[in-house]
Amino acid sequence: MPNSPERPRRVTVDRDGPLLVEGPVEVVGDDGTVSVSARFTVAICTCRRSRTYPWCDTSHRRRVKQHEDKPATSDTSDTENPEASS
Repeated sequence: MPNSPERPRRVTVDRDGPLLVEGPVEVVGDDGTVSVSARFTVAICTCRRSRTYPWCDTSHRRRVKQHEDKPATSDTSDTENPEASS
């Protein structure tokens, strides 16, 4: 391995999320495909649920997003404040 003036790439492991890798990076998939990113930090998917695999799109998070075009409604207001219905 030739001497390099650059410091080693930093990889941050998150047990419940992606690998964060300082870029630029080149990722070689198990099928031999090569994906390249010039970003300063990339999130590499480890759960394989990402629609943009090998890049993480946070599909590992299980939450429902509200649509921005619909106003948020709350049907629990009476249960949160029982005095409001009196």
